[in-house]
Amino acid sequence: MNQNKIYVANLPYNTTEEQLREFFNQFGNITELKIVTDRATGRSKGFAFITFNSTSEANAALSADGSVYNERTLKVNIARDKSR
Repeated sequence: MNQNKIYVANLPYNTTEEQLREFFNQFGNITELKIVTDRATGRSKGFAFITFNSTSEANAALSADGSVYNERTLKVNIARDKSR
């Protein structure tokens, strides 16, 4: 499991990668950011995965859990490996 990667949920559907990067850059160096979209419509599903340069930066980003972003309360956790 990658401890540098966080899961961010309850995002406004119109949030862009640039806006999200700007908000989470305060916690550290982002190496990858992906807003998950619906394959059929291309619209955001309201959640994203953000990978930081280090575990300590990802842990710092966990403090955003419960914070309000564009009138939505964010849910932020360490990302879990996909189990299929």
